[in-house]
Amino acid sequence: MIWRVLIIAVIGLAILWGLRRIWRDWTGHFNAEEQEAKRLRRERDLRERAQPGVIDLKRDDDGTFRPGDDDKRR
Repeated sequence: MIWRVLIIAVIGLAILWGLRRIWRDWTGHFNAEEQEAKRLRRERDLRERAQPGVIDLKRDDDGTFRPGDDDKRR
């Protein structure tokens, strides 16, 4: 009787350990894909920002976004 309980407990622990390992592998894989996508988006945004037609906007005192050349306007 005790052997059955021990065998079932060992099998249950092995299954749980395997499921935990699968969960960690999957989450690690998805996190790596998410980080790569974030890095690619950042690089794309920096390339787009470097183009000549892009205007930098800065928040003015009243909260409105205006072109960043405030020193030249005043």
